[in-house]
Amino acid sequence: MSTNIQEMSAPVKKVPIHLQSSQNRLLIKHGKVVNAHEIIDTDVYIEDGIIKELGKNLIIPGGTRILDVRGMYILPGGIDPHTHFAFEKSGMKSADDFYQGTKAAIAGGTTMIMDFVFPESGESLVEAFYLRRNAADGQVCCDYSLHACVTWWSEEVKKEMEELCNKHGINSFKMFMAYKNEYMLNDCNLYSAFDTCKELGAIPMVHAENGDIIDQNVKKLLSEGVTGPEGHAISRPEIIEAEAVNRACVIANQVKGPVYIDGLTSKRAADILAPYREENKVIGAVMASSLGIDIISSSFSTVTDPPLRSHSSLHLIQLLADGYLQVTGSDDCTYTSEQKSVGKSDFTQIPAGVNGVEDRMSVIWEKGVESGAMDPQQFVAITSANAAKIFNIYPQKGCIAVGSDADIVVWNHRKTRTISAKTHHQATDVNIFEGMVVHGVPEFVIVNGRVCFEEGEVKPVQGFGKFIPTLPFPPFIYGSDSDLLMFSNGESKVDGLKEDKAEGSEKSFSSATEKSDYDMFPDRAAHATGKGARHEGQRNLQESTFSISCELDDTSRRSCIRVYNPPGGKSSGSFW
Repeated sequence: MSTNIQEMSAPVKKVPIHLQSSQNRLLIKHGKVVNAHEIIDTDVYIEDGIIKELGKNLIIPGGTRILDVRGMYILPGGIDPHTHFAFEKSGMKSADDFYQGTKAAIAGGTTMIMDFVFPESGESLVEAFYLRRNAADGQVCCDYSLHACVTWWSEEVKKEMEELCNKHGINSFKMFMAYKNEYMLNDCNLYSAFDTCKELGAIPMVHAENGDIIDQNVKKLLSEGVTGPEGHAISRPEIIEAEAVNRACVIANQVKGPVYIDGLTSKRAADILAPYREENKVIGAVMASSLGIDIISSSFSTVTDPPLRSHSSLHLIQLLADGYLQVTGSDDCTYTSEQKSVGKSDFTQIPAGVNGVEDRMSVIWEKGVESGAMDPQQFVAITSANAAKIFNIYPQKGCIAVGSDADIVVWNHRKTRTISAKTHHQATDVNIFEGMVVHGVPEFVIVNGRVCFEEGEVKPVQGFGKFIPTLPFPPFIYGSDSDLLMFSNGESKVDGLKEDKAEGSEKSFSSATEKSDYDMFPDRAAHATGKGARHEGQRNLQESTFSISCELDDTSRRSCIRVYNPPGGKSSGSFW
């Protein structure tokens, strides 16, 4: 480790003083709370960016803002585990930086993104991590985490993976089976990287395409005069993706560790995962572009890696609904039409990437829920909860529960909108979903307790987001067999929350396997309010019909109040 890296201090997030001192209080009334395991009629009280209480006729402080959301769903804010903001390659930078990208995310109902540390071959992973933090901190409008890409292999890389895991809040590492002579690792190095992830309690993520065959296909096509954008997909057929997916699963099987296959685009590749589920913890992730687009035209705007496939979207949606695939991202890496046209005479020069961070939630609702393929609980699982569990930030994120971060989207499933580059909030003049009419749009988006989207207007605060450490050994990946069963039978083994810190990061909750003072999944019938036990003989206001906000509540009076337990386990469908 070089001295300058050791001495480098972690970036400090600067938040405006008026936001630091604000006491945000918010009550969301008359909606249906949707978690991955249930839908319940309950109100949500938020204070200082945290969900404090769930229930009906809650007693709240004066001055609390009240949102009446009757007829709408109250969902955990979306978590997009795959974005590329301010991504630079070959001297070209993607159109959306961390401010513009997270602003667009909020407009679409996503309240947390996960981007990538992307070192060049031979570059220090730790140094690249600090550079990425410096690029994001001060710009992000919502919380974010990072994956680290392993673009070359050595013992030094292994040591830096350990440092990132243990000191800097990184618990996922992405390897590439494509991009020969750039980022591609051979099978021997993949085995070593997977094995290291297992030792560290980290998640190995894989871009699965056979880079050697792609390289040969590209040379052949160019020699035959095929230079247009159609050459991109021709050089990367489904079988090339499927072969690499199978090989990645075999390698993970041999090291007896998990594997996360990122960005599946084809039926053939996605179907390969099923046989490995009994032996491996195999996770399949699909991007919104593969779910929203069914017939692909050969144009610059649709070029992405792996290529989008014709007639795959319905099959991929069904695999998500059935639990064979678990996660949806956007792979948002936007370029303008001018940037894309750089490859007009050579398809290998077209920058790969499409939009999606803003439209992901609506596209998946349209294709999944509106079509009848899945229910709202499954929607929450694949857009938020599963990612939170996999990357060990659940139940801080990914659910609506007492103690969870107040990252919430009030979802109007009856409203429609037409997706267009003319109206989106991204810094590109193209939109891969152009003209698509979608049901399901955000009515309000709440980021850390602050209303950042309402009445169709985004109200982002630059630098308001913070870095969220993802700690190693997520119990939903590395737990015992009984822990893993929570994805299918709804019984959670995670009993509490504990506070932890990663070097240079904000305070974060992490799932704990032992009981803590703050029990996220209590057995008692009501939530802890944080106000201490009631003295003997004192009136219990939580069981009273009295409400400060009763004049604003037109529900009938009840003889008692039921305060719901926070969600803790039961999942819709089998995760594994």
